[in-house]
Amino acid sequence: MKFIKIGIAILLILGIGLWLFTQTLHPTYNGNIKLSGIDDPVSVHFDANGVPHINANNEHDAYVALGYVHAQDRLWQMELIRRIAAGRLSEIFGEEFIATDKFFSGLGITEEAVKTIQKLDVSKPSYTLAQAYLKGINQFIQEGPTPLEFYLVGVEKEKYSLEDIFNVYGYMAFSFAVAHKTDPMLTEIKEKLGDAYLQELLDAETENLTLIKNSKNPKLQASFAKAIHSIVESVPVSPFIGSNAWVIGAEKTKNGKVIFANDPHISFSQPAVWYQSHIKTPNYEMYGYNLALTPFPLLGHNRNYAYGLTMFENDDVDFYFEENNPENPMQYKTSNGYRNYTIKERKIKVKGQKDSVFQVKVSQHGPVMNDVIAFIDDERPIAMQWIYTKLENELLDVSYTMSHAKNLAEFRDGAKKLHAPGLNVMYGDASDNIAWFAAGKLYKYRDSLNTKLILDGASGNDEIQEYLSFDNNPQAVNPSWNYVYSANNQPDSIAGMLYPGYYLPEDRALRIETLLDAKNDFTIEDVAKMIYDVTSATAPEIIRNMLASLDTSKLTPSGKKAHTILKNWNGFFGKDEVGPVLYNRLWFEFIKSTFQDEMGEAFPQFVNTPLEEKVLSSQVKKNASIWWDDIRTSDKKETKQDIVTRSFTNAIAFLQGQLGANVEDWKWKRVASVEYEHPIGKAGGVLRKIFNVGPFETIGGDQVINNQIYKIDSTGVYKILAGPSSRRVIDFSDVENSIGILPTGQSGNVFSPYYKDQVQKYLNGEFNTMYLKQEEIQKSENILLLTPKQ
Repeated sequence: MKFIKIGIAILLILGIGLWLFTQTLHPTYNGNIKLSGIDDPVSVHFDANGVPHINANNEHDAYVALGYVHAQDRLWQMELIRRIAAGRLSEIFGEEFIATDKFFSGLGITEEAVKTIQKLDVSKPSYTLAQAYLKGINQFIQEGPTPLEFYLVGVEKEKYSLEDIFNVYGYMAFSFAVAHKTDPMLTEIKEKLGDAYLQELLDAETENLTLIKNSKNPKLQASFAKAIHSIVESVPVSPFIGSNAWVIGAEKTKNGKVIFANDPHISFSQPAVWYQSHIKTPNYEMYGYNLALTPFPLLGHNRNYAYGLTMFENDDVDFYFEENNPENPMQYKTSNGYRNYTIKERKIKVKGQKDSVFQVKVSQHGPVMNDVIAFIDDERPIAMQWIYTKLENELLDVSYTMSHAKNLAEFRDGAKKLHAPGLNVMYGDASDNIAWFAAGKLYKYRDSLNTKLILDGASGNDEIQEYLSFDNNPQAVNPSWNYVYSANNQPDSIAGMLYPGYYLPEDRALRIETLLDAKNDFTIEDVAKMIYDVTSATAPEIIRNMLASLDTSKLTPSGKKAHTILKNWNGFFGKDEVGPVLYNRLWFEFIKSTFQDEMGEAFPQFVNTPLEEKVLSSQVKKNASIWWDDIRTSDKKETKQDIVTRSFTNAIAFLQGQLGANVEDWKWKRVASVEYEHPIGKAGGVLRKIFNVGPFETIGGDQVINNQIYKIDSTGVYKILAGPSSRRVIDFSDVENSIGILPTGQSGNVFSPYYKDQVQKYLNGEFNTMYLKQEEIQKSENILLLTPKQ
């Protein structure tokens, strides 16, 4: 009995000690903190959602304060994202991330960051304010509590620098690219199957297009693509995927002022991608959304204008087959003879092990991927040319200018400086201007060149011939149809061509256009409803084209019931709908039956890409196609009817096994869910319960406006991986009551009350007010006063 009492006492003491320790890890939202590097006191009012409203006498002090409060809520997120491009994940997570680190360090992002920083004008406000922001972060590192994750992983805190900021920009730029997923796969199809098979796939790129209209008024193996894809998926920070944005002109709104809407689509994670803040000084004001470790918001608004972005999806990455000198493998062939590879030495620190040391050969096009990816079966050197590392980087100035513009012309000047990643930059203002700029440095090759294949690096015939002026970029300013939008879809022709890229299918674009064209009296409530819309504009047509070729004569009773439900489904992805379950399973079976036999090892790299989605819409319309025949059957040449009937039969059989005999019970909520995963929560068990948020049922599907992105695969389970990383609606008839929401919460600190307080509202399509009124802000119960250190 005595020992039991002692044991209980020890456990009690340990529990109290643990509780007391965790109390020291909470963010500070009240009180007084002394900071060095500020001239005057700065007040920070945290509103009901944990958004800091920073009031300062000058911008320098405001940005020191922003760095400090951003770090106290998101330091672990900052730590992870700065390590990706630098190839430093293995340093804290061990050998599991060596392949990831080897790949990213081989891209040369850090080297380019150093070169860029050396050229920066240190007198520019973009530079001085970025340094002020870093000063605030580094003071929190020195004086603030260490986040729990640092203890669990065993990471020592390190100060941050401009190099880290540019590494974040580099990772962001790479995560927008799609060429690494598509070009190797298409090259294999061409080499393995021939031009006829390839051309049918590529035809889908120019079919079923909803174009964004311009208006200028004032032997390669699938292992390559597979390896890069697996590396990108392993990264513990959200990659960027797609987005919606639209800006409605004053003539189409009920109150006669511009309404702006934006919801960038990014992989879900915990914490949320964006950090909200509101800065106000005597000469400047901005309510912004910042990425971790970025001083200037990429999304923002004030009383004068609003801006946001979607991914352009232009082609800014190209791969080249280099030809080595047979007498000297350290040289490669060019149109002017052989040239020496540049050799880069790389070292990766690995937790608990010796450093991993390797070399990267760099050609005139870029790093040779064979040196940084372990499992490329092709012996030919494959070099990667990337506009981000090829041209001058002005991203710091771009983000500063867009967040500090006084008018549309100044804002356009900021967008004009962007070289990569390609972004659709959206704009609306209180003076009734609306605009869309497809920003990024565009270029031309020779006319007949297919840039979606791996190019010839030796001949000199496949080089960039011309960089285009920004005036030639797709854009629209105050168009006659009174709205601009982007849903990552193909822009209309420029410079006499449809600009090549990896644009997403027309689904969301068509739905957005349909809804915008339907009325001329939009209100903020209408737009808030529209941004949560979950009806597919294209799924019913795809189903009609499939079912038209279905042999219904031998359908089982369950098959007949499913046929009727699908035939009558309107594309609505609600929780209790059966249609989405049938549609997604039929999609998988159809794509598998049509393409897997010919593609072989390339098939996994084809599925769940924008190309696959475009090909589906095109393929279901074709009665004659080289892809219909199943090459595994020697006694029969399959037809479209054979493939559709097989796919439908297989889909019904699978769903009966998965969800039971009653078709009406095959509801979307049984197979679709979302969980916002923290990198540490992915370990499962208690850590999952502590750090992850969810899982939850939700509405929405792939390529509806409320885009819920998942893999369509053999499992029949749709774990939602990505979607709207924020939703914002700004109404210039009442800008002080504009609305926004994050998927989970403002803070990344698990002990913060703002860690997951927004999640249910987000799932329900609700919003919070983005406060600009000082009288509302000053009602806050949480006030942090930052005062200068003596």
